[in-house]
Amino acid sequence: MATLVRMADYRARPAFVQFERAELCLLLALYAGRVAAGEWRDYAIDLGADQAVFSVFRHTRERPLFTIAKEPRKQAWVVRSGGRELARSDSLADVLTAVQQKPRPV
Repeated sequence: MATLVRMADYRARPAFVQFERAELCLLLALYAGRVAAGEWRDYAIDLGADQAVFSVFRHTRERPLFTIAKEPRKQAWVVRSGGRELARSDSLADVLTAVQQKPRPV
């Protein structure tokens, strides 16, 4: 026999941290602009119990160039690149400025 699951009980306790629609729209708009510029080619979304992560890649088989993590327990957004933390804020728009800045040649 099949197991009956009440949707009200299932929705009451989310198992994963998720991106809201507005957050996902901001992330995908940034991604689309960088794809059009030829800088990024792939992305991944990982949903976990503690955080949700949006990763962008130059090539599919490489490590991510940037990871943008939503950490609701700490009420923070974090941008990381190459193991370094580039920005941390309670606002997604604030941390996206770290990704939107073009690197300057040294």
